[in-house]
Amino acid sequence: MKNFVYLAGAPGVREAFVIDPAWDVPAILSELEAADRRLAGIFLTHHHHDHVNGVPELLKKFDLPVYVQRAEIDFAFKAFAGALKAVSPGERVKLAGLEVDCIHTPGHTPGAQCLHCGVGLFTGDTLFVNACGRCDFEGSDPLQMHDSLFNVLGRLEGATVLYPGHDYGDVKVSSLARERKWNPYLQLKDPGAFVRRRMTPT
Repeated sequence: MKNFVYLAGAPGVREAFVIDPAWDVPAILSELEAADRRLAGIFLTHHHHDHVNGVPELLKKFDLPVYVQRAEIDFAFKAFAGALKAVSPGERVKLAGLEVDCIHTPGHTPGAQCLHCGVGLFTGDTLFVNACGRCDFEGSDPLQMHDSLFNVLGRLEGATVLYPGHDYGDVKVSSLARERKWNPYLQLKDPGAFVRRRMTPT
């Protein structure tokens, strides 16, 4: 699946949070141990299995909050519903010495979120290097995706560093400025043209 899982925490703080823990929980724990940090929480960009399948194993080991957008909570989190902490669009969560802005970016799923932390933006399946998330799943909406890309993420500075949810591009890390120049989906300012391109099978 070429998923990316991210650990983040402020310098000098012996805590970290994990974004979209999936597939290889022992590797996540190994990275935490190597960094001498305690796991303080989990952020999920959306509910799809390939981004959340490590959560139950982590919750068996640790008592952790799991931050998701309020619009996503009722969608598909039955396996660990008791640990969920609903955040509202634009809410800021302070964890592991960092401030995380939880940006609601529906389109791929109803409650998809991107996490803006310092100069970094963790985009899950909303925005990739040279691509954007699919909009043909249950609950997806290509017009919402267009709005999220152009009117929500479009407000952020071009220097913002992009950390996508999958390794689908020619580089692993990009910037919003680079994507605005080269990403074909970010050239489609007209919503109708975007929908036609996004929903045409490739």
